Amino acid sequence: MTFEQFNLHADITAAVVEQGYTSPTPIQEQSIPHIMHGRDVLGLAQTGTGKTAAFVLPLLHGLMRGPRRRVRALILAPTRELAIQIHESLRALGQNTRFHSAVIIGGVSMDAQVNAIRRGAEIIVACPGRLLDHLSRKNIDLSTLETLVIDEADRMFDMGFLPDIRRIVRLLPGKRQNLLFSATMPDDIRRLSTEVLHDAVTVQINHTRPLETISHSLYSVEQHLKTALLKELLKCTKTDSVLVFTRTKHRAKKLAQQLDQSGFSAASLQGNLSQNQRQQAIEGFRDGSYKILVATDIAARGIDVSAITHVINYDMPDTADAYTHRIGRTGRVSRTGEAFTFVTSEDTSMAYTIECILGDALEHKTLPGFDYDRPRTVGPVQAMSPGRSRQHRTSPAAQPARERQQRPGDRYRIQVPSR
Repeated sequence: MTFEQFNLHADITAAVVEQGYTSPTPIQEQSIPHIMHGRDVLGLAQTGTGKTAAFVLPLLHGLMRGPRRRVRALILAPTRELAIQIHESLRALGQNTRFHSAVIIGGVSMDAQVNAIRRGAEIIVACPGRLLDHLSRKNIDLSTLETLVIDEADRMFDMGFLPDIRRIVRLLPGKRQNLLFSATMPDDIRRLSTEVLHDAVTVQINHTRPLETISHSLYSVEQHLKTALLKELLKCTKTDSVLVFTRTKHRAKKLAQQLDQSGFSAASLQGNLSQNQRQQAIEGFRDGSYKILVATDIAARGIDVSAITHVINYDMPDTADAYTHRIGRTGRVSRTGEAFTFVTSEDTSMAYTIECILGDALEHKTLPGFDYDRPRTVGPVQAMSPGRSRQHRTSPAAQPARERQQRPGDRYRIQVPSR
């Protein structure tokens, strides 16, 4: 199938060709016709499957008929980065339509957003919290709204946005088209879909499994050796752009600094950065100024960088869904990618869960020549707690035999290569 077969407006089709789109992805092929016919749609598909274009193209097509310079479509996104990405897609695919869109997100001036709305934006892309701020100040009139899109609904739930979404929905016209897209379908999202959607068509594209274009590998390693292993992997692996995930903001910042000091072109993306700093990190990663982006889960969705060849889970994600969202940043739109995950003794249960989701045992790898038995570096004596004796330092030799036996590889019986 080709995009021409959708019979989109000629101005939109021309933009599709200019952007280099050839054949629609499965979520696009199955969603676009229903949306063009005005149906409510529940779309279930993993990140990287082309969901944004699946709703942007028919949305633009539908707006070609009707009035201008009033808000006719609202797209809700969980993160600033995803909102900006959607806005960029609207601009690229709607470049010939002369539609205006406004991005309503936190971390930037509200006055600039008000000016964008007053210039006659037909499409609003917003994060729920900032949108409610504008609505409380009566900066936005949604009485003429025709279409509501809720993107990455499960992430909205994870971030606690469901009450805000319900408040927003109550302020919208009752007669409208509703589109809800999600990578997973927890019970709360299922309930939300019954509240928002009416006589909806469900389009489901392998939403419980990660993309098949991605290969998965586990590296068992002690916590204190993660950074050393990461550096060695980056040195010996042919990569383009690499996205590294950590569990905390502090670790993301510190790890990016360590990589940069070791000669790697790296930046961090985490919640302590201002919106301008976050956007600079993403743009630098996208244009190749930074080859490595170290991020918290704030980047699990909303980063659309086609050149990402590797996702490395420096820290194991908390859930199998989070694993799926993270690795969905590579192998996008039929490209191939690799996912490396570091596993400590505390992570084996989650590693097993991920294997169950994938339906196959993950490949367990070791890096030849790497010293997996290197002891933790012990700081100076004064760094120890008062009264703590030398034999209580946490070196392998000082650990009880029972603790020493529980090495990270034991869960999977991984054999560390002899030196």
